[in-house]
Amino acid sequence: MLALPNILTILRIVLVPVFALAFVLPGEAARLTAFAVFCIAGLSDALDGLAARKLNAGSDFGRMLDPIADKILVAVALMMLVAEGSIREFSLNYGVRGLLKLVPALIILSREILVSGLREFLAGAKVSVPVTVFAKFKTALQMIAIGAMILTPLADRFFPGVPAVSYNAFAYGMLWVAAALTVYTGAVYFRAGLQHLHGPVP
Repeated sequence: MLALPNILTILRIVLVPVFALAFVLPGEAARLTAFAVFCIAGLSDALDGLAARKLNAGSDFGRMLDPIADKILVAVALMMLVAEGSIREFSLNYGVRGLLKLVPALIILSREILVSGLREFLAGAKVSVPVTVFAKFKTALQMIAIGAMILTPLADRFFPGVPAVSYNAFAYGMLWVAAALTVYTGAVYFRAGLQHLHGPVP
């Protein structure tokens, strides 16, 4: 449990309440702190996998805890953004079409719940589903999109030449792409479950 990859995974979980606290505090310094904590937590996701491979320190504990840590971080960040209004406010400003801006967040959260159940089922059935390149890219893009939305109140300071609407559209666009990849990678797990239950799926 005290191997470096596991320590990084535990650190990611510990940083989640720190991120949430910094997020709700007023002021630019608090928002920058929340952004920095989120980035560190997201980076630890890549580092723990790299450390496990380089140090040959993979463990059942790490394989169990790593996806849980990822889901907690993403779910809390999305819920904080929705509660604050970063997603909802942008949606309301653009009418019914804008309501679609909520969809990628709902897709991502729903997929995480679905995949958690499928992973538990497949693990019990001793069916292994390897992590694909698409899944890794999805995770990276998801983190970048959420990080960009966390910085939305400070976008004019960091990107003075970019209109706020363009910045928001870019952030939400990345989240939509991440949501699409989320559906695809979730379908891979679902297909594996169907294959186990009913044989090969055409």
